[in-house]
Amino acid sequence: MFTNGMPRYEVLSQDAMATLDTGWRKLMTEIGVEFLDERALELFRQAGQKVEDNTVFLDPDFVLEQVAKAPREFDVQARNPANNVHIGGDSMAFGAVYGPPFVRQGDVRRDATMDDFRNFTKLAQSFSVLDSAGGVICEPNDTPLDSRHLDMTYALQTLTDKIYMGNVVSGVNAADTIAMGSILFGGRDKIEETPASISLINCNSPLRWDDRMLEAQFEYSSAGQPVVLTPFILMGAMSPVTIPAALVQQITEALSGIALSQLIRPGTPVIFGSFLSNIDMQSGSPTFGTPESGIGLLCTGQIARHFGLPFRTGGGLTSSQVPDAQAGYEALMTMLPTFLAGANWVMHSAGWLEGGLVAGYEKFIVDIEILQMMQAEFTPLEITEESMAFGAHEEVGHGGHFLGAAHTMERFRTCFYRPLLSSSENYERWMRGGGIDAAHRAEKIYQDTLEAYEPPPLDDAIRQELEEYVIRRRKELGD
Repeated sequence: MFTNGMPRYEVLSQDAMATLDTGWRKLMTEIGVEFLDERALELFRQAGQKVEDNTVFLDPDFVLEQVAKAPREFDVQARNPANNVHIGGDSMAFGAVYGPPFVRQGDVRRDATMDDFRNFTKLAQSFSVLDSAGGVICEPNDTPLDSRHLDMTYALQTLTDKIYMGNVVSGVNAADTIAMGSILFGGRDKIEETPASISLINCNSPLRWDDRMLEAQFEYSSAGQPVVLTPFILMGAMSPVTIPAALVQQITEALSGIALSQLIRPGTPVIFGSFLSNIDMQSGSPTFGTPESGIGLLCTGQIARHFGLPFRTGGGLTSSQVPDAQAGYEALMTMLPTFLAGANWVMHSAGWLEGGLVAGYEKFIVDIEILQMMQAEFTPLEITEESMAFGAHEEVGHGGHFLGAAHTMERFRTCFYRPLLSSSENYERWMRGGGIDAAHRAEKIYQDTLEAYEPPPLDDAIRQELEEYVIRRRKELGD
């Protein structure tokens, strides 16, 4: 977990915030939000909100009362307490890519498998800069659809000792995730006391929460497990093309989902979610790492702080099909504003390619390098008498050099960031080493990392109970 002590970069004036406030209130009261779940509709009715068919017309003041019940900050426990995560405040936590049905290894693009899922989980465990492997790191298409969530959750719980994300395909899958978390942490009371997973609940933008997402939300919020209420907005397709319109819609969707979680269980932890980018208006394709998405990201941080909520946004997003220069600069275009905004929960921090359709092995390593560099850059300086090194000037004098100074010799191993992936060799030495570019260096790093991987220890009795649960539930689900 990284603590970002740098000042937040804010782009919205007080007048702009007031105008956005007027906008989301109008959208919420006059257009309303659809909830395709009768339980949700009934909770809103009982709370005095206007419900017509599946649409809820929300009183903004009521919504703000519900939002105020959510904690500003909370903890999520890992099975290794050293990997516990704090969500909110100056804390930033990072998870790997989420959701791709395909993977890329070098020149090969193919369907993702369960072996790929396990490999990415191992990679996430191996790099301390990641706080979580995430959830659906890739979609294992070689396993049965109805039960693959059991295998994925088991992998996350056993191959890592970090926090993990819950499955949200259905309420059944969410209930299984909660049950397996209860086994891992010694009972449901233990995970209700301190949450053990974070789960992504996406809005079907514009302005609709669908039944599957809501089923999962009810399960997780009832169990006190934090959910990330995330509008999924690609400007020009799922929202109007202007950034202010997208922000108003994002506020309306996120706050309406947060209000529901508080009706389900007052005080349950939530995260203000944002997935905001735009489409290519010539082709209609989603685009990532754009200036518009960066601006939206910075605005989201300011908006979430305005409502007193932890927030999720950012990542290493790119539209590139391969781990090339475009993949690098677009990922940085998203990750830099992520740090400037101080996002509390960052998904897609490693491995995202091709607009999220692909989990890339080499791109995973490129993103780890970017993430490590960003964390080094956003660590506040310690300015002390010792760090100003007056004694080194006394030793070296005028016109000398500091290579052999005592101050340098005491610190040369740790004084600067040491790259994982980048090469600073001169041309001749680089050529003698084969003239290997960044993508091929990343290939060797991920292969070496997987070869060196060692699973974190886990009590045999807990492992056996988890295995028995997976076997029993697989049979019950018909697989």
